[in-house]
Amino acid sequence: MGGLRHGAVDEAAQRQRLESGLDAIGLALGAAQVDTLFAYLTLLRKWNGVYNLTAIRHPDEMLTHHLLDSLAAVPALAEAARSQAVPDAARGRLLDVGSGGGMPGMPLAIACPDVNVLMVDIVQKKTAFLTQCRAQLHLTNATAHWGPVEKIEDAHGYAVITSRAFAELTDFVNLSGHLLAPGGKLLAMKGVYPQAEMDRMEAAGLMQAWQVEAVPKIVVPELDAERHLVVLSRR
Repeated sequence: MGGLRHGAVDEAAQRQRLESGLDAIGLALGAAQVDTLFAYLTLLRKWNGVYNLTAIRHPDEMLTHHLLDSLAAVPALAEAARSQAVPDAARGRLLDVGSGGGMPGMPLAIACPDVNVLMVDIVQKKTAFLTQCRAQLHLTNATAHWGPVEKIEDAHGYAVITSRAFAELTDFVNLSGHLLAPGGKLLAMKGVYPQAEMDRMEAAGLMQAWQVEAVPKIVVPELDAERHLVVLSRR
């Protein structure tokens, strides 16, 4: 078989695919931001070899299943974070629950310097990686917190709380809902349309306090898989 040896990366081809993906998503980023996204992907590959941050190991799949998958949600996340409906103290603040290797928090922080991102995970090696990324990539608007999200206290709250493959909607709301600022939104990244999860939210009695505003479909460049964003707010 021709091509690169196993584990090697064709960086020029990957960068071209990243730029094409950004165009398809409609994210107009500067060259320095594209450089930083690429540097983040490189750090994720490097650390993953030692710390097992993600089960996806192939560089091409890391680009599509992690980076482009996260970037596809950035326009919606950024719009919600900048919403005028939330108090000034919470505007521009986003909480990424169960961030793992930093998705979607890290790509969002790189793409949107005006959004302050707190990434939370209960696995210490993952938050250590995120702290290292913050330092190496000079991301002053990204912070990592090690510990359970339900124990976090915050006087201002967050305009947006998001999660990607973190937990069922019921758990997501129960564990992190207390941190949502008035007028804010919970945005859960899901695969196929999560009707069963929404039904379980209803059965748990959560729909008395929360409402599903929308479940838009998200198209991820190069990824032939269903993706949805569940938008929740307080009634």
